[in-house]
Amino acid sequence: MARLEPENRAGTVIAMALKFAEKTIGTIPLFAISKERFADWVQSRSDAEREWLDAMGFTGSLGTVALVPGQNGTPIAAAVAGIGTAQDRARGRFALSAVRAKLPAGTYQLAGDLGEMDADEAALGWLLAGYRFDRYKSGEPVSAALVPPTEVIPAKLEAIASGEALTRDLINTPACDMGPDVMQDAVETLADRFGAQLSVCTGDDLQDQNFPMIHAVGRAAAHRPRLLDLRWGRKGPSLTLVGKGVCFDTGGLNIKPGASMGLMKKDMGGAATVLGLAQMIMTLGLPLRLRVLIPAVENAISASAMRPGDILTSRKGLTVEINNTDAEGRLVLADALALADEDPPDLLISMATLTGAARVAVGPDIAPFYATDPGLADAIRAAGNVVADPVWELPYHAAYEDMIEPKIADLDNAPKGGFAGSITAALFLRRFVERTKSYAHFDIYGWQPKPAPARPVGGVGQGARAILQALPDVLGL
Repeated sequence: MARLEPENRAGTVIAMALKFAEKTIGTIPLFAISKERFADWVQSRSDAEREWLDAMGFTGSLGTVALVPGQNGTPIAAAVAGIGTAQDRARGRFALSAVRAKLPAGTYQLAGDLGEMDADEAALGWLLAGYRFDRYKSGEPVSAALVPPTEVIPAKLEAIASGEALTRDLINTPACDMGPDVMQDAVETLADRFGAQLSVCTGDDLQDQNFPMIHAVGRAAAHRPRLLDLRWGRKGPSLTLVGKGVCFDTGGLNIKPGASMGLMKKDMGGAATVLGLAQMIMTLGLPLRLRVLIPAVENAISASAMRPGDILTSRKGLTVEINNTDAEGRLVLADALALADEDPPDLLISMATLTGAARVAVGPDIAPFYATDPGLADAIRAAGNVVADPVWELPYHAAYEDMIEPKIADLDNAPKGGFAGSITAALFLRRFVERTKSYAHFDIYGWQPKPAPARPVGGVGQGARAILQALPDVLGL
């Protein structure tokens, strides 16, 4: 039975602009100094500056700032930012961004030798440190601005930061304002901005057009389930991105405990991440044909909810026994992946906040991924290292295939026993990708649990920058 949409839609999410500054008169030199370099660097400064820094107790510790007073009425002659020790930098990312909020208003420009810092990482981190999610509570904006280092391409970093801001905003928005309908609004806004084509299949039309598992997962919710299909670009190799868009996950009839439900607004983190990546690609005008598929649903509870023990027939024709309604993400992804595989792209990537097992394996900071092509895996791994976007390859371990094969259906959506949960989920998804030769699946977390440089607590993109960096190598752009 078709469900009616609520009359009032909350509107889409538009990410804040994260931009560099233009160099102007009065730009303040900013020196980024590590603890290892401080003793040598300070010897190159004037006696007055050395005495001042000594009085301030500045030694280059991570996140510390010293402002050197000017003369003849100039309030600040220079600023010195501490980027810590080699161990500090190895244990984190975006060291320079830790000082942005501590600097007074003004326009700064990195001065002298950047030393241990990578210019792209430093500049991108600075931009990301300006992110604020202020839709529901206003806060103090970051007023310190940076002239981009000469070593970077400012427009590229601004495009990356803007895409990341979109991802964060989508994840941070609570489910009351981020249902499948508003997810559609966000994709429509992106399509309009870049001249992309968008088709939408909604509600019972999902059944008619053979997306039965997307329909089954989302049919119990007030906001109708839908499949969003965006296409952009007419020339070049083809890239299809598939993102899990479960806008809230109660667990269905296998209801989650309250403590486990608290962060489930982020269960559309895969969709948010592929949309942020898509925005980066389109902003940069990469010469490729892009397709984005997002099954947008809410896994709710009502009389029409799917039940444990139900058997669904997927778009591909494979039958799936539902042994846990809380393993719904792989169901909606499976129908979308089957569609993508019917017109096989040169590269197919799925992203999802799929399993707790992935968090147990690698924690919240690393994005584990699976790849059918060793060359693709190598390229993603290398790219992640270059752009400080940590990823880690996990195996499609064939010996576990029988764990996803129940006795009365082709596939089991929730193998018993708890072992290898991320791997079995990846193996499940791979069953729906046969024709596409190069496929990678990311099992991300999409959430920053404690504040870190350039990453406040809340939604965060994972893997998108690594993929963006790898695309030229993988697709021959």
